[in-house]
Amino acid sequence: MNTIFILLPLAVFLSLIGLVLLIWSVKRGQFDDLEGPAHRILFEDDAALVPNQKKQPKDK
Repeated sequence: MNTIFILLPLAVFLSLIGLVLLIWSVKRGQFDDLEGPAHRILFEDDAALVPNQKKQPKDK
C-alpha cells in the first residue's frame, strides 16, 4: 500500500511532463513536415560537397 502512495503521484507527474513536452514540440513546429526528410534523401545534392569536382553536362 505504501508503494501506491509513491508510484501514483510519480506516474501523474511524469505524465504531465510528457504532455507539456508534447504540446511544446507541437507549438514549435516539430511535426510540421514529416515527409520532407524522407524525400530529401532521394535527391543528389552532394556534388557541391566534393572539392574540385567539375559538373558533368547532362545527356540529352
